[in-house]
Order: sequence, then C-alpha cells, then structure tokens
Amino acid sequence: MLKPEIRSEIELNAKQNIQNKKISPIDQYKEAVHSRPTLLFRQVYNYLIEKLAQGTWKEHEKLPSVRSLSEELHVHRLTVFKAYQLLKDTGRIYVKEKSGYYAFPMTKKEYPLPNHLEYHPPENFLLGSDQYSFSQALVDPTLLPNRYFSEYAKKVFDIYPKVLSTYSSVQGDEELRSVLSVYFANTHQLYLEPDNILITTGAQQGIDLITRAFVRQGDYVLIERPTYHAAITIFEDQGAQLIPIDIHAEGYNLAAVEEQMIRYQPRVFYINPTFHNPTGHTIPASQRKKVVELAEKYQCLVVEDDSFRDIYFGDTAPPPPVASYDTEGWVVYIRSFSKYAAPGLRIAALCTHSPRMNALMNYKYRMDNGAPLLNQKVFLLYLASERLTGHLEKLRTALCLRKEAMEQELYQAGWSWDSPKGGLSLWVKLPAFAGDTQSIMERCRQNNVVFSPGIAHDSLRQMDRYIRLSYSFMNEDQIRKGMKILIEAVREGHQDVTDVP
Repeated sequence: MLKPEIRSEIELNAKQNIQNKKISPIDQYKEAVHSRPTLLFRQVYNYLIEKLAQGTWKEHEKLPSVRSLSEELHVHRLTVFKAYQLLKDTGRIYVKEKSGYYAFPMTKKEYPLPNHLEYHPPENFLLGSDQYSFSQALVDPTLLPNRYFSEYAKKVFDIYPKVLSTYSSVQGDEELRSVLSVYFANTHQLYLEPDNILITTGAQQGIDLITRAFVRQGDYVLIERPTYHAAITIFEDQGAQLIPIDIHAEGYNLAAVEEQMIRYQPRVFYINPTFHNPTGHTIPASQRKKVVELAEKYQCLVVEDDSFRDIYFGDTAPPPPVASYDTEGWVVYIRSFSKYAAPGLRIAALCTHSPRMNALMNYKYRMDNGAPLLNQKVFLLYLASERLTGHLEKLRTALCLRKEAMEQELYQAGWSWDSPKGGLSLWVKLPAFAGDTQSIMERCRQNNVVFSPGIAHDSLRQMDRYIRLSYSFMNEDQIRKGMKILIEAVREGHQDVTDVP
C-alpha cells in the first residue's frame, strides 16, 4: 500500500480536481462507462508527474532509485519500476545505463508550438511566386479539377433547388453515404451499409470526434512515431497519455506493439498505415491483419486515418485498409477526400458500426449538427462520375515528377531519406553537420522558405534531426529553387559554427 501521507496527497488532489470540474450528464455517463480501477503504479506515476511539475528534481538530476522510492512509498519495487517505465515512455525522464533515471531537460509544456502551426491570416496562407512552402501537405490548386467542380456546383442547384434552405442530417447526406458504400466495396474491399458511414468536415474532425467519444483523461493511446502533428494535439488536449510506436519502412515491430498493449491496456491505437504522414511508409498486408488481431485480443480501438490512399506512384495500388480485415468492430476507419479532390469542400467519411456510431453522432450533433449539405451534394456528383479516375491518374503523374525534382536536389546535397511510393511528403534526415532546427527555420524564413520540423510530428518532441518536406504544393521549378535555399541555409549554419574561434 501507499504511504499514508502520500495517499492523502493524491486523494486531496483528486477531490480538488472534481470540485473544480463541472461534469455534464453525458460526461458523467462516459465516466461511468469508461471507469476503471486506478492501478497502483498509475498512482505512483501521477505522484511523480506532480513532483516533476513542481521542480522537485531539476534538469538532468537523478531521481530516487527504484529500491529507495519503493521503501519511501511502501510499495513493491515492481510498482515503482512500472511507473518509471511509463515516465520514460512518455518522455518525462530518461535512463542512463547502470546509473538510474534522470529528469528530462524539458517538459512538454516548454516546447513552443512551431511557427508554421500557428494561425496566420488568410492573406499569408496564399503564397506569392517568391515564397516556397514545404510545410503544407496540400495539393497545388492548379492540379485540382476546379472547372469540373464549378460545373457540379451549378448542376446541384438544378437538381436540388432547395439545397441551401435545408440542413443535412447529422450522419450526412443519405445519397452520398449510399454511393460511398458502393465505392468502398469496389475499391477498398470494405463492405459497409450507409448507416455505417458518418460524413465529417475533414479527417481532423473525425479524429477529434473519436477522441471526444472514446478517450477520457488519463487513458493511454498508442500513436505512431512520428505521426500527424494535429493528432498529437487532439489526444493531448483530451488528457490522454501517449505511448509512441516506432514506424519503419518494413512496418511496426509487432512484438513491441503487443507488449505495449499488455502493459498499458490502451484505449486507442491511432495509425496512418498507407503512405504514412510524415514518413511515406506503407504497412504490409500481413501486418494489417495482425494489428486487427491484436486489437481484438486486447480490446483496443484502432483508429485508421487513410488520407493519401489514391496518391500512389506506379501501377501497384496499396494494400486494402486495415479496416477491411476487421470483423468484430475494433477498427474505426477515416477516409478523407479533402487533400486531392476538393480541399474547399472538406469531405471525409468516418466508418464504424453501432453502438460506436451512435456515440459519434451524439458528439457530431453537439459540434456542428452535420456537414454542409451543399458541399456533400457537389462531391456526390463528382464521386458518381467517371472524372475522378481520370483526375487521379493525371495527379499521380504530376506529383511523382515533383517528388523526383525534390529528390534530385536532396541526392546532390548528400542528404538521407526514404523514397516513398506515394503520399505528399518526404521525411528527411538532416546531415550530421547541420545546426539546430530552429536556427535553420529562422534562416529559411528570411528567404521565404518554410518546412515542418520533426519535433512537431513526435509525441516525445525529440526528433529534431528530421524535417518533413512536402512536394505537393509547388511546381518543379519552385521546388528546385526552394530546395537550394534550404540546403544553403543548412550549410551556412555549419560554416557559422566552424568559424567560431
């Protein structure tokens, strides 16, 4: 058992949190549904988190040994060890071999949000000809079927004259959901009824809905490392404890995934297995089936974010979604069409079965009462036409040429990266001589070049030797010019360091 005064401190903090928090009836219901007994090692972990926040141990200061802390708290050494392991896995402390545990030099709150993630007024969003944006995983508007969508928008008012005077249902337009169910069956090997589909305003809203519905404060969430930066923010804002899972060109270490599921009993495993953002990796079919088996075995909800499926280079399409292997309802599938069809429409499909669909619709109702009906009808006409296939074929060719232009500049500079077979970005390792990423960013911004730093995609905020470079927003000429500026900025930083006496 915990030492009495420590237990009292923990209980007092818990009572104060409850008193300061107004809990709505729906949140009370969630609390009852999701409530789990607090494990002893979690109590120790929370106690240590509080002490670290208070500055009890300074930067790089050694924490008490497992033996001494177990004696102090009157708990088993294994309990302290598990608490320390969780602190290490979530980036609060680090280990020196045969020495012990040490306070990490910076807490997560001390990492400022990178400049490119801050909100900018609309006029700063549209880049001029002298600006080079490698930070936006968006498709160049000149590559999108703008004329077709203009035609479809006009046609919608002929077919649905009352479209602007009518709300969509919370779940989304029934016609669109019916067409999507056929589309998924024909192209994804994913067999769904229209009632299994919820239309959201983009994939990011889908992630947010899932988090609100199924994750409560203190729950563990497995998340790829690196990953989509907005997903990190959404889960952290909900109070989740993020457990990183490394992703490689060969996929996951499934033994490590299973070990983390056993250890933490996570509520959610968030994955982006097809042309992963930011690395571009694609998880093989054999691992996709195994992920579903692990989810069923350990009752962990897999959230599959599939935003880049159609952007593949060559003749071979990627494997079917992880969700296509799911027979027990442990995968929630998010399929976005915003990136490369019509970003302005913000259309995505969130796919799952009841009762999860009921919970998601409840939060969707509270958020915006349904996606705009006009947007859904415009996209419906496009999806039902043959123009989508032709557009995607042309888009893949154009994006492949842009990727090759960027890779040529990287190759000539001697930098390291894995060449993906699809997607919108490259995950690039900075050369060993490069200075700190923040200084490189500042020098680049002076020359109107922006990119996404690695720490923005890392839940541990440690991947500062990597950057994400998106090749989808600019043409080949702009890419080459921007890359030369970036490469020169890195070289200048190296010269500045070597010139210091």
